[in-house]
Amino acid sequence: MSSRLTRDMVKVIQADATNVRGQRNVIDGEAELLKGFEFNINGHLGGTLYAPFTTAIDRAAGTLIVDIPSFIPVNMLAGPAGATHFKVQAAAAEIDFEAETFVNGNASSAELPIDATATAAMNLTVRVTDNSTKPLFLTLGIEFYQQVNGALYSLKNGAFNALAVVEVSGMPAPPPGP
Repeated sequence: MSSRLTRDMVKVIQADATNVRGQRNVIDGEAELLKGFEFNINGHLGGTLYAPFTTAIDRAAGTLIVDIPSFIPVNMLAGPAGATHFKVQAAAAEIDFEAETFVNGNASSAELPIDATATAAMNLTVRVTDNSTKPLFLTLGIEFYQQVNGALYSLKNGAFNALAVVEVSGMPAPPPGP
């Protein structure tokens, strides 16, 4: 994963049309090129979670949101054999590449059964700094569990636990000059 992410970060830096070669950076590059990056090469989000979802980034409010309408898990998930439950998770980060600092957070659904009962609509909202001027990244993932004797155990199956960058907001446009 790290070599694939490094390769994609180099593409972001190479997209910097402001600075000369050797001085290019992430801030002046195109962070949006990371949208769609799959952290698990063996378990893509689109091949595991078939339920539609929408994303939104509200810089003013400092919120990054994933909305998933109600869906039937047994029809809209591809999980590992033996999985009885799942959890959907969103995580977000506001990254200051110059100061090498970040603000992050996450939100998740409860562990839900994989059955024919419709889920409630999910609104996964993650907060960062209000009015941030830093790049913002939103990820969405799914984790599977197996229930044994009333306890849930996480299934660490690399082919199904998926995590992907689903939205990116690079540097906001500077305010118009006088």
